[in-house]
Amino acid sequence: MWKFEHTMITPAGLAGIWALYSDITTWSQWDQGISHASLDGPFASGTRGLLQPQGQEALPFQLTAVDPLRGFSDVTEIPGTGIQIHFTHRLEQVEEGTKITHSVSITGSNADALASNLGPDLTHGIPHTMERLATMAMAREQGHAD
Repeated sequence: MWKFEHTMITPAGLAGIWALYSDITTWSQWDQGISHASLDGPFASGTRGLLQPQGQEALPFQLTAVDPLRGFSDVTEIPGTGIQIHFTHRLEQVEEGTKITHSVSITGSNADALASNLGPDLTHGIPHTMERLATMAMAREQGHAD
C-alpha cells in the first residue's frame, strides 16, 4: 500500500467547505486535476458516479463514507491495473477556522509495482487544490462569485 496525506488550516468555515465537497458540480472548479465529475444519486455512502481526470477517460468511482461536516471518502478502481485509489477528505473545526486533511492511498495486487510512479503524479497538486477549495469557500462566505 502507498499513502500520501496533506493538512492545512484555513479561516474558511467548515460549512462552506462542506458545501463545496457535497456539490459534486463544483469539484472541477477547485480541483484542476478533474475535468468532470457526476453522481448517480445523492452525495451519500454507496452512491456511484463518474470522475474524469484531466486528459483521461472517465472512471467509475464510489462514495464509501459520507459524514456531513466531517468528511467523505471514495474509491476508484483503475481498470486493468489491479489497483484501487482511495481518497479521504476530512474536516475539523479548530480555533483558527477549519483543519482540512486530504489523503490518498493506493491498494491492490499491483499497488507496490505501480504506486511509486503513479502516486506522485496523483498527489503533486493536492496542496494547491486544497488552497483553491479554501479560497472558493471564503469567497462564497463573503458573498463573492466563484
